[in-house]
Amino acid sequence: MSIAEHIDTGGGQTASACPACAVVPSAERLAQLAAPTSARLMLSLPTAHCAACMSTVEGGLEKLPGVRSARVNLTLRRVSVDAEPEVTAEALIAALDGLGYEAHELDAGMLSATETDRQGRELLMRLGVAGFSMMNVMLLSVAVWSGAEDATRDMFHWISAAIALPTVVFAGQPFFKNAWRSLRAGRLGMDVPISLAIILASSISLFETFHSGHHAYFDAAVMLTFFLLAGRYLDHRTRAVARSAAEELAALEVPRATALRDGAEVTVPISELAVGEWVRVRPGGRMPVDGVVTEGSSELDRSLLTGESLPVMAGPDTVVSAGEVNLTGPLTVRVTAAGKDSSLHRMADLVAVAESAKTRYTSLADRASRLYSPLVHILSFGAFGVWMWITGGDVRYAINISAAVLIITCPCALGLAVPAVVTAASGKLFRKGLLIKHGTALERLAEVDTVVFDKTGTLTLGAPEPTNLGEHSRATLEVVAALAQASSHPLAMALAAATRSAG
Repeated sequence: MSIAEHIDTGGGQTASACPACAVVPSAERLAQLAAPTSARLMLSLPTAHCAACMSTVEGGLEKLPGVRSARVNLTLRRVSVDAEPEVTAEALIAALDGLGYEAHELDAGMLSATETDRQGRELLMRLGVAGFSMMNVMLLSVAVWSGAEDATRDMFHWISAAIALPTVVFAGQPFFKNAWRSLRAGRLGMDVPISLAIILASSISLFETFHSGHHAYFDAAVMLTFFLLAGRYLDHRTRAVARSAAEELAALEVPRATALRDGAEVTVPISELAVGEWVRVRPGGRMPVDGVVTEGSSELDRSLLTGESLPVMAGPDTVVSAGEVNLTGPLTVRVTAAGKDSSLHRMADLVAVAESAKTRYTSLADRASRLYSPLVHILSFGAFGVWMWITGGDVRYAINISAAVLIITCPCALGLAVPAVVTAASGKLFRKGLLIKHGTALERLAEVDTVVFDKTGTLTLGAPEPTNLGEHSRATLEVVAALAQASSHPLAMALAAATRSAG
């Protein structure tokens, strides 16, 4: 896996594609990030979901003493805070609780999908209930639309109410809870107009049913809840699928290592390793720590850091990094950095920062979303007033128009589009061998007019292929295949694949 860095040279844009050259300045910047002059804290925000949430969280945190900047990534539902060393996660969590948001400290290298899975199951359950109720209420509504009158119509309306009202109360909880948090914090989030529209539709329908009215809108209330939940669930699935490059890097971290203690091999969590200890890395294993080889010799796959497809020899005094793959022989390594201090973990932190970087396009989307939220309410009240005047004071009709305006105006897509694209693109490029190290790299790439390749092998696919298999007998190829298929060496894997293809 190669690391590519986009370099801004001022007037003309130039991109350097030399992975090894990019590593050196990266290491310097990673060291600066680890310095105690600042703290970068990352918190999960399970209840943040729209542009109004983004602006409220960022604005609230940036007002706190010691906080330099805060950046919310809605796609991953997390906030990255750059602050003075004395600022603690507990203080930030308390401040967010005062704003109406649940928050938890998040380790970028130990991300878990447990909370994400729980939210997905909860949304799916509410979506199923809303869908079942919607189908039944629609059947009753068709009967009313077909000409049912008087007592029959009233009966169908009451049955619809018995189905729709509990459904709206249960299935609409994600919207109602978020709306209540917004109002409690003194702001207007995206779920406020949505909740108001659902409540208005249900209340008007119940009022009509009590007074034997001709029209009830229980079907509209339940359908609105269903389709909004469907959109929320699809958004949830998009977030889950758009796995970030930081998570991809975190997945490469080894949770345990084989430590040498008192002459015996002991399997311990990485967090329990101390600098100066020795660990044993067997062939085929991924390097769990940064360190120096003290015993043994082997070949290492360093493609994650340097982009070189061919392995390199490692022996005593060779410096190794977490994430490298030991290919051929056992190694004893003296630990120089482990866990949060390892180069792989700090790289994951760097990528997480890049994914949350505020670009000029993100800023434009943020500003538009912040203006759009209050505009929705102004339009709704304006529609109510205009239709009150047009109809000569028909409150019932004006409320219906006002609710419709609230329903159809939601700018959530605007606030989610840019971070979703950045996160999805970062993950896709990472899996293709490119590591995006700054949030503006994709934007600035459009301005590049010169690309320089200065290293032999940079333009290869990194997948060697044998070229003379036809010169050898079938018996020889069978022996080669048998030997190669049991090895994880890149050249052996290439031989095994080629002999299988040749039959």
